[in-house]
Amino acid sequence: MRAALFAGIALATLSPSLANAEPVLLISIDGLRPADVTQAEERGLKIPTLRRFLVEGAYASGVVGVLPTITYPSHTTLLTGASPAKHGVTGNTSFDPMQINHGGWFWYASDIKLPTLWEAASTAGMTTANVHWPVSVGAKGLSWNLPQIWRTGHDDDAKLIKALATAGLVDNLEKSLAERYAAGIDESVAADENRGRFAVQLIAEHKPEFTTVYLTSLDHEQHGEGPDTPAAKAVLERIDAIVAKLIAAERAVHPDAVIAVVSDHGFETTRRETNFFRAFIDAGLIKLDVAGKVTSWQAMPWNSGGSVAIMLANPENTALTATVKQLLDRLKADHALGIAAIASRAEIAAMGGNPAASFYVNLMPDTISGSFKGPTAPLSGPSQTKGMHGYFPSAANLRSSFMIMGPGVPSGLKLGEIDMRAIAPTLGQFLKVQLPSAELPPVSLAAPKE
Repeated sequence: MRAALFAGIALATLSPSLANAEPVLLISIDGLRPADVTQAEERGLKIPTLRRFLVEGAYASGVVGVLPTITYPSHTTLLTGASPAKHGVTGNTSFDPMQINHGGWFWYASDIKLPTLWEAASTAGMTTANVHWPVSVGAKGLSWNLPQIWRTGHDDDAKLIKALATAGLVDNLEKSLAERYAAGIDESVAADENRGRFAVQLIAEHKPEFTTVYLTSLDHEQHGEGPDTPAAKAVLERIDAIVAKLIAAERAVHPDAVIAVVSDHGFETTRRETNFFRAFIDAGLIKLDVAGKVTSWQAMPWNSGGSVAIMLANPENTALTATVKQLLDRLKADHALGIAAIASRAEIAAMGGNPAASFYVNLMPDTISGSFKGPTAPLSGPSQTKGMHGYFPSAANLRSSFMIMGPGVPSGLKLGEIDMRAIAPTLGQFLKVQLPSAELPPVSLAAPKE
C-alpha cells in the first residue's frame, strides 16, 4: 500500500515546476496554546515574534487534534495529514506489555505507514532538513537530519545521535558553532536554544527548501509547573526569541519563504492520578512474579497521559472483552478515580485512534493516568505532574496552534477553528506537492471578499 501511495505522490509532484515551489520553514512549539499568542497581552506575555503572525499572516483560533493528543502521534499527523489509525504512530511510547523496552518511544520513522512531507518534497526535487522533529530516526526524504532520540542521558547518547544523524552533520555543525549539540533527553529551554542555533547554522550552510524544527521546553515546563504559570511564560518568551532567529536565518537564504508555526496539543492543569495497572493487577488480568515483573497478561493499559488505550491479548475473546468492560465500568462508577468516558472500538475508529485498542478511557481534565509501579502502587493519589494533555481531542483546552505567513498568505486572516489533518496538505500547496493519503483538503487561505 505504501508503495502505491508513494507512486501517487511521484506522479503528482513531478509535473509542477520546482521554480514555482516556495521554501517552507515549519516550526513546532510543543504545547503552545492558541490563546497564549492571541491573548498574549492579557496574559502578560512578551512574544513579539509570534504576535507578528497575527498581523502579517493567517492564524487559527484553535486546531482540533488527534486521539491521543500527545506529541508523537500529533507530529506525525502534521507531516502526513492523516490520523494515528492511518499513519501508525498511535502513542509516544511503544506498546510494551512485558515492560522490557526500557521506556522506548516511537523514535523510528519506519513506523510511519504513510508518505510524509519530507518524502514528497524530496521526490519533487527539493532539499530538506530536520532538527529534532519526533519520529525522525531514519526518515526518508531528508537531505540533512538531526533526529530526536535518547536512551539514558549517558554520554553515549551523543554517539547515538551522531550515528543516526546525516553522516558528518553533527561534527561539522559542532565545529562551526564551537559547542556540543544538546542531548536528546534534555528538554530544557537552554537545550532548545542550542538546537535553535544548530538549526540556524544548518539553514545558513545548506539552504534547505523544506525545513522542520521542533522545540520542546514549553511542554516540559507546563508538565512540571503547570500551564499559564510564571515559569511557563518565561520559557515561551525565550522560545519567541529562538523563533525570531530561525525566521531571520530562513529569510536570509530564502526571502520568499513561507513560515509556519504549529503545536501538537494544548494543556490541562492536573491534581490527581489514577493507576489502571494496579486495577488490572488486582483483577488478575496482569500476572507478576515476586520481583514485581510482568510474567503474563490478558489485558493491559497503554497510557497516553490524560487517556488510556486498553489492549487485550486476544481482542476476539468475547468473555475477556466483557470482563474488562465490567472492570472499566466499575472503575468509572468511582468518581474519585476521575474517569470521564469509555470509548468502544467503533468510537475509537470514529476518532481515528489506535485500531488495536479494544477500549479507550478518557480521564477528567484534572486527572492523569499513572505509570506501571507494580502491585503496591495506590489506585489513586496526587498527580506527579501539574499539567497534562493526551485527553480526547474534543476538549477546548486541548486545542493546538497554527500560524503561517509569507507570499500568498493574506495579512491578518483569521481561519477560525481547523482540523490538524488539514495542515500538511496546506503546507504541500506551497511546496507544490500533494499527499494523496491526507484525509482532508488544505485550509483555504484566500482573502475574504470585500
